[in-house]
Amino acid sequence: MSDQGRTTGSYSSYGGSYGTSPYDTNNTNQPSRQTVKFLTAATIGVSLLFLSGLILVGTVIGLIIATPLLVLFSPILVPAAIVLSLIVGGFVFSGASGVAAIAALSWIYNYVSGNRPAGTDTLDYAKGLITDKARDVKDRSKEYGNYAQGRAQEATQGSY
Repeated sequence: MSDQGRTTGSYSSYGGSYGTSPYDTNNTNQPSRQTVKFLTAATIGVSLLFLSGLILVGTVIGLIIATPLLVLFSPILVPAAIVLSLIVGGFVFSGASGVAAIAALSWIYNYVSGNRPAGTDTLDYAKGLITDKARDVKDRSKEYGNYAQGRAQEATQGSY
């Protein structure tokens, strides 16, 4: 049994002969992949176009029906919409401010506790720049103070 070799050409897989794929493009009985892709895309596109047309028609009909009601109740609806939008905006701003405060406090806690949160290197660099500038201002003010004191002494000595 182990002496028997494989036979080529007679092995059948998925209905084809050995060495061929069921997806061969050379087979003229099957449509090409591009044709199937095009037909699928065209079918989906036409279906979606039809659905969008139906939605547009439904929206226009709903707007035609609702327009008299909107005109009739606009003195009540417009101020109510303005107040409602201000209330919603206030809640959103309040929530965003709370989230920002929690994030800032969390970052400060991590920084103080020794963890290195994102942006620490930039903060340390800025702190170094501010320290250097403060030292420069201090040195310049001492120099200017000494200069002013020397000028004042010169002025007072010259008046005697």
